[in-house]
Amino acid sequence: MNYKRSKYFTTSKNAKIKYFFDKKNSEITVVFFHGFMSDMMGAKPTSIQRFCKKQKLNFLKFEYSGHGKSSGKFINGNISKWTQEAKELIKSKTRKNKKLIFIGSSMGAWISLNLLPIFKKKIIGFIGIAAAPEFLERLMWNKFDKKIKSKLLKDRLYNLEYGGFTYPLTKQLIFDGRKNKFFNKKNNLHLPVTLLHGLKDEVVPLLFSKKILKKFKKSKKKLVKIKNGNHSLSRKSDLKKLCNELKNIIFYNS
Repeated sequence: MNYKRSKYFTTSKNAKIKYFFDKKNSEITVVFFHGFMSDMMGAKPTSIQRFCKKQKLNFLKFEYSGHGKSSGKFINGNISKWTQEAKELIKSKTRKNKKLIFIGSSMGAWISLNLLPIFKKKIIGFIGIAAAPEFLERLMWNKFDKKIKSKLLKDRLYNLEYGGFTYPLTKQLIFDGRKNKFFNKKNNLHLPVTLLHGLKDEVVPLLFSKKILKKFKKSKKKLVKIKNGNHSLSRKSDLKKLCNELKNIIFYNS
């Protein structure tokens, strides 16, 4: 699926956010949040989009600034900024929709978790895929040696080489992540929460999903462990499981 039917949304900070909104006049809108240095054109959003079209559900996906076809440089972005962009776009496009289901992949789960309390009157379900709240501190900064930390603090930029990709990490990105805590916040939300996690995920430990579910004390929660699944969870069998879990949340609310 290409970008042809996509549009741009201009935020209050004049960022041009590329988005795709498939309106089906449904009460339910499924919103997909992509991961770190990813975009809205991957296998997961494409699969969810097809599912929503078949089920006649509204579907919204987008790209944070510095990602995909949106404006801005990646190195100028951070969790606060991307969360704000997502909030403005979702509020604008789903104003008339009564029910929202958030699906967040990796960093996208962190951003969607940030937004759950803001949209709590409309949220009827949350799905996290290899969810990674606070990953900047817990999986990066805390594991960096003194040399890397020193370079990051001094140069304000460190190019992390991992898995054949280069991730330009900035000092401001790391420090901003500390303002977006999830694990130490109170959570009184009451909604279906499903987390999918591959047992061969070498990026985000399964422990993250277990810790997240502990925060949803009043919610109907479920952890789906996927045998041989990696961080991406983009195999046909993974995508089928994802869509089945989305179907379960819709059925639960019907």
